Amino acid sequence: MKNKIFLSLALLFVLLNSCMKDSSTTNQQQAGTTDMSVSLTDGPGNYDEVNIDLQGVEVITDAEGTKTLNTKTGIYDLLKYSNGDDTIVATGKMEVGMISQIRLILGENNTVTVDGVSYPLITPSAEQSGLKIQLHDALVAGVKYAVTLDFDANQSIVQQGNGSYLLKPVIRVIDEAVSGAIHGMITPDTLHATITAEANGVSYSTVTDASGEFLLRGVPAGTYTVTITPDSPDTPVTINNVKVVVGESTDLQTIEF
Repeated sequence: MKNKIFLSLALLFVLLNSCMKDSSTTNQQQAGTTDMSVSLTDGPGNYDEVNIDLQGVEVITDAEGTKTLNTKTGIYDLLKYSNGDDTIVATGKMEVGMISQIRLILGENNTVTVDGVSYPLITPSAEQSGLKIQLHDALVAGVKYAVTLDFDANQSIVQQGNGSYLLKPVIRVIDEAVSGAIHGMITPDTLHATITAEANGVSYSTVTDASGEFLLRGVPAGTYTVTITPDSPDTPVTINNVKVVVGESTDLQTIEF
């Protein structure tokens, strides 16, 4: 009888200890943290330079509200980070939860250089409330969250009637974990062309660099129609049924004009 009582108590202790461990693990997951990084990239553009004066990167989540990441402040020429290149501009440790927005806080020294001449780049509200990028992603404990912001300079810069330049940012979030890429080159490399991948009414675009190469990142998996449109009077080239696979880069090789 005593042995039965002892075995029952031992079993009860094991069950209680297991429950406590499970509860502890759940609590750690619920109250966990993850490392976050923010990078900048851009497609080649029709400008000599596009310089933004980055002063801060803020993240808004349901767990922490507005949090400022450790930011590498300074002047960034976006055109230096194109065709696969990017640069990490902010890092930080975040509590788990839902992330709803990233804000890029800019200073006053934003410029665009056209044909060797530098012009001020007007950035309404960016110095106060920041350039806002909307998100709806989950931050999971222990899983690093790396986000790349694709800053489309060609679409983001608008020349106004008085000759000044205005920044109206077109920024796309690239999630490498659920997307692929399309790359290739055109010849002759003296041509400049716009590359557009379209499927189901949604399109993604970039332009060639000085050597005629292009890389279109952050394209969701699927089948696309790719159009290469040169700036010159040459007829655009269309390539059908281009398949994009997650984690891979589809090679269109060399397109001749």
